[in-house]
Amino acid sequence: MEVKIKINRKSVDSMTRQLTDQLRDLIDAGRLAVGSLLPSERTLANSLGVARNVVRGSYEYLEKGGFVQREGRKGRRVRAKTAKRKGPTKAVKKAAKKR
Repeated sequence: MEVKIKINRKSVDSMTRQLTDQLRDLIDAGRLAVGSLLPSERTLANSLGVARNVVRGSYEYLEKGGFVQREGRKGRRVRAKTAKRKGPTKAVKKAAKKR
């Protein structure tokens, strides 16, 4: 993944929320192509200098929103746009702020 992601540790938004929003924006803009494999949780966490659970939480939100799909041990891939895609719900936003 050759894209620039920045995590602002002083932001009022959780790191999980920041990562989720940035990845979703990259997917919507086509900078992460449909079918492309996302980095493993460990790889992305290490490159961003965040805990692995930050990346895991972000990937889970993206799965629930229909942006990515998990392929077992292979990892997660960007999904094609569908009508079912949606942003985070109020419950997801609330949970992200607690992290």
